[in-house]
Amino acid sequence: MKLFIALMTGTLAIFALSLFVGYAAIPVPDGLAALFGVGDPLFETVMREIRLPRTLLAAMVGASLGLSGAAMQGFLRNPLAEPGLIGVSGAAALGAVIALQTGFAAAFFLALPLSALLFAAGAVGLILLLAGPRGASLTLILAGIAVSAFAAALTALALNLSPNPYAASEIVFWMMGSVADRAMTHVWLAFPIMALGWLALATLGRGLDALTLGEDAAEALGVSLTRLRLQLLFGTAAAVGAATAVAGAVGFVGLIVPHLLRRFAQGQPSTLLWASALGGAAMVLAADLAVRLILPERDLKLGVVMALVGAPLFLHLIYKTRREIA
Repeated sequence: MKLFIALMTGTLAIFALSLFVGYAAIPVPDGLAALFGVGDPLFETVMREIRLPRTLLAAMVGASLGLSGAAMQGFLRNPLAEPGLIGVSGAAALGAVIALQTGFAAAFFLALPLSALLFAAGAVGLILLLAGPRGASLTLILAGIAVSAFAAALTALALNLSPNPYAASEIVFWMMGSVADRAMTHVWLAFPIMALGWLALATLGRGLDALTLGEDAAEALGVSLTRLRLQLLFGTAAAVGAATAVAGAVGFVGLIVPHLLRRFAQGQPSTLLWASALGGAAMVLAADLAVRLILPERDLKLGVVMALVGAPLFLHLIYKTRREIA
């Protein structure tokens, strides 16, 4: 309960800061009124059309990545597992790149995220085809790595063959990850798909707890590993695919957040699931807040900030783990 209160309080505090801190200084009372469509029309535009969708998407993307990372690590019983391991994020990025490269993204407003979602769904189908619905964890990992590598190769090929340098530049910037310049339309597109993913992953708790005893023990307790695997794939594809579709590639969240919170969750996967969702939301909200405050005129990207923070933090965790083992 203390962990839940601390994480919820911290997440809500950063959420509020994200709404009221920005380039345009808006007093809190005026900002609150603007959120409800009252007061200065300019404040209303800034709060409802710029900051609110950006803040909501940052929280949703962080929750999706954190929850998916905890579920993957619990299922594979490997603290180095992360959502990108099964290739969904790479496939979603490939779909977006193709939409930008072919000009489909310019055809209508939601062409890019819809293409990314379609490719993410295709990646899950390909993984199931390669690994089989009853495939072992190792087979699932190998299939995911193969799909991810193939998607990365095709993405590089699209950039290499791009005849338009402006299209290539747009692709590179999109792949850096960002929740800036998004609208409520993106929120309503991503939320139902993410919500399905959250529901599928959040209900894995009992099976993941049983899996800590080993696959044989989990099956003896009545856990269907085939159903657990399919539910994990569907939930991760929905949550991470939708997150990548609207925000681009944002790394390290699903890897770092479960690491940071595992000790406070007593290593219990069912507790770590919701803790990582809240922790992921807080981390991405904080990173996006940093994006707005550090070099605001240079359009610093969310994915870049997460990599700059996540990589050193991950190295520290590796060093700490090595000392504990020694």
